[in-house]
Amino acid sequence: MGGGRTRVLKNGAVFEQAGVNWSRVTGDTLPPSATAHRPQLAGRRWTACGVSLVVHPKNPYVPTAHMNVRYFEADKEHEEPVWWFGGGFDLTPFYPFDEDCVHWHTVAHDLCASFGGDVYPRYKKWCDEYFYLKHRNETRGVGGLFFDDLNEGGFDRCFAFLQAVGNGFLDAYLPIVGRRKDMRYGEREREFQLYRRGRYVEFNLVYDRGTLFGLQSGGRTESILMSLPPRVRYEYGYAPETGSVEARLADYLKPREWLPR
Repeated sequence: MGGGRTRVLKNGAVFEQAGVNWSRVTGDTLPPSATAHRPQLAGRRWTACGVSLVVHPKNPYVPTAHMNVRYFEADKEHEEPVWWFGGGFDLTPFYPFDEDCVHWHTVAHDLCASFGGDVYPRYKKWCDEYFYLKHRNETRGVGGLFFDDLNEGGFDRCFAFLQAVGNGFLDAYLPIVGRRKDMRYGEREREFQLYRRGRYVEFNLVYDRGTLFGLQSGGRTESILMSLPPRVRYEYGYAPETGSVEARLADYLKPREWLPR
């Protein structure tokens, strides 16, 4: 039960497609995707609300970006509610630039700093591990932050961190868009972008817990699949030419430290 709002921008000057979902849903029994890591909560009533957005730019030099913040509560009669926050943001470039990756992770690091020195490295590592395509042996992009089951330090502190992540997304992403949106590109770059978008589709349909939760909880399919790119292509056995700028992407699809220790 419940509902939400979806807003999608299509065929914009900068963004080929960009979507934002807000939802608040409830149910009498937690879906399997929510109890897989919390079997003790099976059978509880639940409430979930959140905001998620995915941006698929037109220019292949502008990375795809994703952000999500969410709250979950599971209730059982005569027991205290179990609640937690989750979310994060991650970046998926096709033609990566080191300065963009460093900026992205610098913003992520700085917004975490006031919540503890271990927060950024812990959630950065979690992001690298979560957004990983096991069947391809590569990450979806260059990572960022990912966290779940957050209830340490009380509700107010956790909610403040959630807001810092949501507000920090624009600080992380907009400067990158500004630097890359007017770069010239041709059919070669566009075709590579469409091919690499296929990896985004693979992750969201095979591994993404939010997609599974939405479908298992009876959510609106169009809103759940809003995160998929508007155009994509697959090519059997494709491999970029050795030494090409396209081949360079492979060096970025493995976890690495972007900031000095």
